[in-house]
Amino acid sequence: MDFDAYARTAVDLVNARLDDLADLRELLGNQQWMADEAIERDVATFRRARNRLRDVFTLGALGRDPEAVGTLNALLEAFPVQPRISGHESNDWHMHITSRGASVSAEYLAGAVWGLAVWLCQFGSARFGVCADDRCGNVYLDTSSNCCRRFCSERCATRSHVAAHRARKRAAVDELTPAL
Repeated sequence: MDFDAYARTAVDLVNARLDDLADLRELLGNQQWMADEAIERDVATFRRARNRLRDVFTLGALGRDPEAVGTLNALLEAFPVQPRISGHESNDWHMHITSRGASVSAEYLAGAVWGLAVWLCQFGSARFGVCADDRCGNVYLDTSSNCCRRFCSERCATRSHVAAHRARKRAAVDELTPAL
């Protein structure tokens, strides 16, 4: 079972735009049956869960493990898992977290919360991150070998480093410029 894939669905949700049903369907796009069955009511459920999952990342990044765990436990209770075996051929059997009979929000969120809970137990909440670029705010799972990741992407890291470099250059020029 690929718990990392389930944990990444939590990251995708927290970083997703959810202004309307079209945004939700875009988030669910790689799972076509979910995108097709999503309804307006699911948008509100996803938004509430997204806010609570963001709290988990923020608490984890701040080292507030008991609170992150408490929030995850509440989410596990709200979106319980229903494991099932799935596959098309006898050599293709694999596990899914919830049954297809559940609502779109219950199916997606149970997997996302379960994956994040497993990630926390396996790697610790120090591996939960919020992008250090103030203009971004996206969350990520730190998969670096030494737990030193600070940005959600290379793009944010580069943008932040360039801005810091330019600020240092401006400060150096201002320092050398005589006051009038």
